[in-house]
Amino acid sequence: MPPRINIPPVTRALLVTLAAQSALSAAIRYRQWTETTPAAGSSLVLPYLTLVPQLSLVYPWTFLTATLVEGNLFTLGMACVALYHGGRYLERAWSSADLAKFLVVVSLVPNLLTFATMVFFFTLTRNERWTCVLSPSCTTTLYQADPHPRLTVIAGTIPLQIAFLVAFSQLVPAHTVTLFRGVVSLRVMRTPLLYIGLVALLGLTPLLSRAAVWQALYGFLASWTYLRFYKSVFPDLDATQPAALRGDASETFAFAEFFPAPVKPAVAAVADQIFDVLVAVRLCTPFSAADGLPPRRGAGGAGPGAGGARAEAERRRAIALRALDQRLSAATNAAARQAPQPAAQTAGPPVETQPQTTQAAMTTQGQMLGETKFEPESDSSKN
Repeated sequence: MPPRINIPPVTRALLVTLAAQSALSAAIRYRQWTETTPAAGSSLVLPYLTLVPQLSLVYPWTFLTATLVEGNLFTLGMACVALYHGGRYLERAWSSADLAKFLVVVSLVPNLLTFATMVFFFTLTRNERWTCVLSPSCTTTLYQADPHPRLTVIAGTIPLQIAFLVAFSQLVPAHTVTLFRGVVSLRVMRTPLLYIGLVALLGLTPLLSRAAVWQALYGFLASWTYLRFYKSVFPDLDATQPAALRGDASETFAFAEFFPAPVKPAVAAVADQIFDVLVAVRLCTPFSAADGLPPRRGAGGAGPGAGGARAEAERRRAIALRALDQRLSAATNAAARQAPQPAAQTAGPPVETQPQTTQAAMTTQGQMLGETKFEPESDSSKN
């Protein structure tokens, strides 16, 4: 009997919605593609499924649902693999409710910001390719210049994919991903920027629209901001602290840590200045006020009290990994109870199964990232 594939509920809903909406989009576009007139050809863009700057304001749900629509088989295949492995990993590491909140944030915010960016460029340049799809004058102009114009459509799982990479960077920042039997080896913290570079290159091809790189950038910023400042974390019942903790004040998850060592100081300085502005307008709360930690910078890098930040980072990470360990152990025990029991039981007291260690729990989940290994750093500046 083949093994049963266990997919958590939120991840399962993501995959079903992605497949259904992408199939519906392909069917409608194929039917419209058979039309011969340019005006009909221009309607290949579906404003009620994908987010089109000029048309989708009357379909407000597209700001959220357009994230789960892919336009070709290549991006659909990549999206299915990313959502299956990434969603299943994070849903077990966090919870279904936490993953659902995270997905809403990293779907809605990047789409809204990309929409505003497209409108801004149209206002600045008056180039209708940024927003135009169906108006008669725009259709005539575009199809005279190019019978197959690349129009701006905001859709696809790019924000979700890079958000998963940022979340992995928070959970396993010191791990190294090894691909192709050791040919490629890189730190998990480096993957978001490499992904943005890959999206920028593919944006020059017909596979992705010109909005894709903006979706990747805003997805990176939105996911890091949410995890850094707003996401609820597990309380440590053994320590004196507020019952509700938010964000991740760890030094290893600072914004500058995603960048190579030569540019870290400059990135940290700029990020700290932006953080100070956000605190001044009350969009962010200093960690010292929220968590009772020593005063320090909250965005770009470590400031005063860096040693306390490192200790806080390790404590919070231990809490999260302990919760993951408990969930994995519970799932293993549930599967064992469902398995058929032997007819005869061995006499003697039952042996209590020892819980997995934190490292073992992370290793069992590491296959979705490829082969990973833990490499602690002796000097945090050598990244």
